[in-house]
Amino acid sequence: MKFLVTGASGFTGSHLARFLVGAGHDVRVLVRSSSRRDLLQGLDVEYVEGDLADRDSLRRAVSGTDCVYHLAAVYREAKLPDRVYFDINVEGTRRLAEAALAEGGIPFVYCSTCGVHGEVAHPPADETAPYNPGDIYQETKVEAEKLLFQMYEERGLPAVILRPVGIYGPGDRRFLKLFRGVARRHFPMIGRGDVFYHLTHVEDVASGFARAAELPAARGNAFILAGARYTTIQELIDLIAREAGARPPWLRLPAAPMVAAAAACEAVCRPLGIEPPLYRRRLDFFLKHRAFKIDKAREVLGWEPRIDLEDGIRETLAYYRGRGWL
Repeated sequence: MKFLVTGASGFTGSHLARFLVGAGHDVRVLVRSSSRRDLLQGLDVEYVEGDLADRDSLRRAVSGTDCVYHLAAVYREAKLPDRVYFDINVEGTRRLAEAALAEGGIPFVYCSTCGVHGEVAHPPADETAPYNPGDIYQETKVEAEKLLFQMYEERGLPAVILRPVGIYGPGDRRFLKLFRGVARRHFPMIGRGDVFYHLTHVEDVASGFARAAELPAARGNAFILAGARYTTIQELIDLIAREAGARPPWLRLPAAPMVAAAAACEAVCRPLGIEPPLYRRRLDFFLKHRAFKIDKAREVLGWEPRIDLEDGIRETLAYYRGRGWL
């Protein structure tokens, strides 16, 4: 089969592209001219230069493919105005889905986020938990999901929505500060450390994406993809410390003053187009439950996370060490 992957220059997208190539498929990737391609180095893929704002490039990218994997998004850039998030995460998704429909209704697998559920009031949550976005990124993911469900119902777009949870593994930089801080014993604990967090290895996420494209029964549905188990934040930090051969960090900060400081940073920096050194979304890791069930993915997709949390942490630490990042 021939697949289109957007966001392939990023961490999750590059792993998905490698997974698909390794399974013997042809892979086309949509990249901007300015995109870094180091994560795709040595991989036999077809490059199409374009942009989610350019309808012509989207038609070229989609044409002749058997499935679209849409992972490209604006993510974790607090300095950007809300309209940028809406234009890329919502309207960009609309343009790409329209291109898939124009080519005869190509299956469309969309990478959303467990963050559409916001803070999980009664962990663990499943796909029936209500939408409860906590920031502009999550809000635009909710809007994109609603758009795709509508296009499925009204126009027959064969869409599948996937909500991965806490993606980590070799190549990731999102959790680098956590791993490095714990390994060097200067990672601050904010709050009590008793909220739940759920990590999912990137290879398990890639296999879940592959399963979602294969099964017609998946279309019109949303699926949470999460690791086999979740932990408290304190347990996670202790586990990383143990695998890193370090004592757990000792610094602990109260939550309320940190939230106030983050809000102040955002208020000052965002109007100036400056990335805040601290912002509220980053504090969600310490303060909001993120724990999920994966029964639906198991039952419908036949998907099962394979990589044990300890093994995944050990592998990720080895990757960071190998690049001198720890």
